[in-house]
Amino acid sequence: MTFGFIGAGMVAQTIARHLLPFGHEVLLSNSRGPDTLADVAGSLGPGATAGTPQQAADQDVVVLSVDWVNVPKALASIPDWSGRILIDATNRIDRNNPRDLGDLSGPTSSEIVADQAVGARVVKAFNTIPMQWIDDASPDKPKTVLFISGDDAGAKTALGDVLEQIGFAVVDLGTLAIGGRQQQIGGPLAGLNLTLVDRFVL
Repeated sequence: MTFGFIGAGMVAQTIARHLLPFGHEVLLSNSRGPDTLADVAGSLGPGATAGTPQQAADQDVVVLSVDWVNVPKALASIPDWSGRILIDATNRIDRNNPRDLGDLSGPTSSEIVADQAVGARVVKAFNTIPMQWIDDASPDKPKTVLFISGDDAGAKTALGDVLEQIGFAVVDLGTLAIGGRQQQIGGPLAGLNLTLVDRFVL
């Protein structure tokens, strides 16, 4: 599959390093233009390129990996989200005031993303654990539990299959309203690092 990233920081690069060894292709984009990402794409190796946000949105799966304050502008840069699988890897954090998580009793952060990306098949993933915890992309890396949630069963299945292939243990929490609330910052699963351990019965 091809994955387009809107946002090209640590989150995008970490996910890309897990995808590339399995033959998936990644396209990174930012607000400053592809030329500013040439070195980053080159450091990721074969299968990684740089492009525009629209080119990122034209891939099989789109990953939103920008700071929360930049979410509206990033989503508005794509005129039509209809039918696109959109991974919401963001967290509702104001870097200038990280303790302000917004109204956690209202719509979840991913529901807000879905409202702004009208027609997208939004799946929340990669937001509950710091990227340093999954920095190891080697074949013998720990099998980390990765929570996902979303309202489109087909999108979750397609994404879940890829995530399992690249070495994660996927747990589907349900809808954006129910599962997303468990995942988002302030929820009980945020910052929870779980890995699977093989057990041998003698």
